[in-house]
Amino acid sequence: MKESKAKVTSIKATSRAAIKVRDNFYTVEYSEERSIPDIEDVDLDFEREALWADANKVVDAQCEEIIKTFK
Repeated sequence: MKESKAKVTSIKATSRAAIKVRDNFYTVEYSEERSIPDIEDVDLDFEREALWADANKVVDAQCEEIIKTFK
């Protein structure tokens, strides 16, 4: 089996949520891209988890704000 020679230089996450408040639907979305430094000891799994956590946190906060405003 061949192994990929490609090198990851950036990672991107897009988090999206749709919520219903009363009779209205709201969709929020947040996207973030991060550059990966060209060093040997980058833990890509950790960087991906951190990116997803941050993107989801932004969307969660937006949803909470909508719920607070329109409930």
